[in-house]
Amino acid sequence: MKTALVLSYLGSEYHGWQRQNNAMTIQQLVEEAWEKTCGKAVYVSGCGRTDAGVHAKYYVCSIDHVSSIPLERLPLALNARLPDAVVVRKAVLVPDEFDARFSCVNKEYTYLIHNSRVRDPFSVSRAWAYPQKLNVAAMQRAARDFVGKQDFAAVKNEGTPVKSTVRTIFYCEVEERPGDIIAIRVCADGFLYNMVRAITGTLVYVGIGKIAPDGIPAILESRDRLAAGPTAPPVGLYMTALNYQMEELDGRAD
Repeated sequence: MKTALVLSYLGSEYHGWQRQNNAMTIQQLVEEAWEKTCGKAVYVSGCGRTDAGVHAKYYVCSIDHVSSIPLERLPLALNARLPDAVVVRKAVLVPDEFDARFSCVNKEYTYLIHNSRVRDPFSVSRAWAYPQKLNVAAMQRAARDFVGKQDFAAVKNEGTPVKSTVRTIFYCEVEERPGDIIAIRVCADGFLYNMVRAITGTLVYVGIGKIAPDGIPAILESRDRLAAGPTAPPVGLYMTALNYQMEELDGRAD
């Protein structure tokens, strides 16, 4: 058996999930907390490589070790070694073949835009402050065309090479929330580098009239990154739901 942890973290002060030589990351924090708490150096496998400044309301990682600390007490013990911005919410025993990344069936990211001419000090580093009024109805119309099994090369930035840019998006939704917040929720079987942020930037261009609401199919067919909208900044992006088809680990946190 091995251990899976359910985490939440505010990524503003950290350089993403993946361990780096010259910057503090969430992976390093969790690995160091585990070693100090459980007395064993471990590698922690995360469900996704969130970038610098990106947040996670629901995140799962796995560790090839089982602690002698009871599962119900393990989160509190680890949290005592973690900064306030990183929290272990649950610890679960999983089979040896489980991996937080490769066992995941689908993931959901939510991007938050604060759409107001007046800045909100409480959303700094937690939402994209966008002062120009966005046409939400047009964005909702355009979002539907991202759904399905398609080639998403047009909304992929240069990063880790991949064998295929084809992915399946199960839903792409735009909704208005209180406090002048526009939320873009995207669920897929996998994501390309900066894919959600590029989709968000493209939908924002729809919202200000730079891209037609029915223009998404042509953009995707072109496979041209320059045909789509800009890459939205990392501050508004959250991992919000994961599906492993395991009751103990499946969940969402809006």
